[in-house]
Amino acid sequence: MRRTLIALAALAIAVPASAALPVGAKAPDFQTTGAIAGKPFKLHLAEQLKKGPVVLYFFPKAFTSGCTAEAHAFSDASKDFQKAGARVIGMSADDLPTLEKFSVTECRNAFPVATASPAVIDAYDVKLPMVNMTNRTSYVIAQNGKVTMVHSEMSWKDHVAKSLAAVQALKH
Repeated sequence: MRRTLIALAALAIAVPASAALPVGAKAPDFQTTGAIAGKPFKLHLAEQLKKGPVVLYFFPKAFTSGCTAEAHAFSDASKDFQKAGARVIGMSADDLPTLEKFSVTECRNAFPVATASPAVIDAYDVKLPMVNMTNRTSYVIAQNGKVTMVHSEMSWKDHVAKSLAAVQALKH
């Protein structure tokens, strides 16, 4: 674990995050498993989009300092996202038991987190080089399935504000 964290820190400094899906692209549909409030659930992006826009945010590793801070920030803003009609979904390459715990302790039962399979990681182009983790990229996906905002940056600090602003702009 320590070696993974050191590698992640080195990559965060050395490799800027990047995302291949540009604004206007059709978001790839997928199905996976996840957890909300510690309970497993099935996630199908197309079903979530029927209810409104989706903020799909990828994070590298549950329980690391940046990912914990980001989960707290999304949790703190969850009512603002709900008011704007959007659903927040966190995604990482972590396994389901890890995400079940993370959904309770760090996401504070406010939103689901789900396992990003290698196919989803490839489709959204969020793989960190040389490790089996995603980079930190947030997508706002409109109800029609089109990407309306992409923020790809290893620092977690602007992801919530940029995602919320993009969701709120969809209402206008």
